[in-house]
Formats: sequence, C-alpha cells, structure tokens
Amino acid sequence: MTKPAIALYQPDIPGNTGSILRLGACLGIEVHVIGPAGFDMSDRNLKRAGMDYLELAALTNHVSFDTFEGWRKKTGRRLVLSTTKAALPYLDFAYRTDDILLFGRESAGVPESVHALADARVVIPMQPGARSLNLALSAAILASEALRQTRT
Repeated sequence: MTKPAIALYQPDIPGNTGSILRLGACLGIEVHVIGPAGFDMSDRNLKRAGMDYLELAALTNHVSFDTFEGWRKKTGRRLVLSTTKAALPYLDFAYRTDDILLFGRESAGVPESVHALADARVVIPMQPGARSLNLALSAAILASEALRQTRT
C-alpha cells in the first residue's frame, strides 16, 4: 500500500534530517532528500539524530530538484508544499496516499519556481509573532495528519 512520503528540499541541518529519517522509519514512510544538502549525508549529527533507525529508513537521494521532479512526474505523485506563504491550513486539506509532503530549507524555504510546481500549498497555523516551527516537528505534524486521513 502506498503511503504519503516526505521530501526535503536542500536541507541545511543534519540533525533535522536525521530526526525526519527516524520518523520515516518508525511510521513506514519514504523520505526523499533533494540535493544538494547543506551537509555531508554521512555527518555524525545526522547519524546521532537518526540513531539506529537510519538502516530502517526508506531514503532516496535526488541530486537535484529537476531529478526529483522528473521522478515525481513519472510516478504521478501529487506534490504538497508546506509553507508559511500558504493560506490553506494543513487540517483543511484532503490528503491522498500518493502525496509527497515537501519541506523547504531551514534557512530559505523553497524558490518561487518550486512553489509554482506544487499541486497544493498548506500552512501550519501559528500564533502571531511566531515565525516557524522546527523542520522535523513540521514534518511530523503533516505526516501524522496525512496518515490519519488516509488510514495508512
């Protein structure tokens, strides 16, 4: 059975990526890392955050967004971008099992060209004055809701 997947656009912080790989391993969902990452994927902080779950993680590395996008189009999966620029709260979106939940760089999000390619954009509503959540927390929130809705 297909489950929603997580994709990270050029992640900056190895600890966040390691935590998301651990999340993917525990929930049985794929994690796609779209390069170039801001760190070496063999980084010790990545390994510390992922602990011994990295071997269980279904990780796919894509050398560029173009490579990822070619794969995504070939597989027909829907791209759902998590962004503070969206108007639609993540709880009001109808997730599907073929969704790829895309998260941008911790330092800069995703470029406008990637925004334009997203099939949907969702936001995690926050209190006024709050800028953003930690990337791993955001991934856990959206992945949990997508799995809850799809019952996968």
